[in-house]
Amino acid sequence: MATPGQVIAEVFGLDEVPELAPRFNIAPTQAVAAVRARADGGRELVALTWGLIPSWSKDRAIGSRMINARAETVGEKPAFRAALRARRCLVLADGFYEWQKLGTRKQPHHIRMRDGRPFAFAGLWERWTPPDGDPVESCTIITTVPNEVVAPIHDRMPVILAPADLDRWLDPGTRDPATVAALLRPYPGRDMTAYPVSLRVNSPGADDPSCVVPLNAA
Repeated sequence: MATPGQVIAEVFGLDEVPELAPRFNIAPTQAVAAVRARADGGRELVALTWGLIPSWSKDRAIGSRMINARAETVGEKPAFRAALRARRCLVLADGFYEWQKLGTRKQPHHIRMRDGRPFAFAGLWERWTPPDGDPVESCTIITTVPNEVVAPIHDRMPVILAPADLDRWLDPGTRDPATVAALLRPYPGRDMTAYPVSLRVNSPGADDPSCVVPLNAA
């Protein structure tokens, strides 16, 4: 996420301009920028650990297995169903990676909007309190079947919410799983583009602008 804070505030309805360090390669268990509803009706930007830890969990290690939730079953899974009703969030991005199987290797691709604008994944968040220590706030990203851009690369893609659906997704008054489930669909491929990038993104330590440079231009 390398979008300027002023643009993030405008696109996602924040009262204050956030100060975010540019990120080009975020791995599971790291912090992601997310927006959620406040009790006063406004919105807040928070840093959430990517990998949801259910409030009832005895061990935070479960989070590494909860980085994604399938749209088809998210309302049924014990780890996600309560959050789907009451703790929805927007996980912010201006691009993401998927890996295409090519024989015995996997080629990473960077996927973004054609116009470069930021967007939001449909996310769920939870607050977990360990036996000893401070509470941990974490999240998962909901996935769905791929659109025509992502399908040649991978059999799943994150749910990208349409701009017109952001309010409905965040609305704390909407608690019917069927209502929000209707928003969990593939984003139109006509607005998106994808291209192969360097294998450097396979390393969580690689996090600089070169990660998103097209492979044939690197």
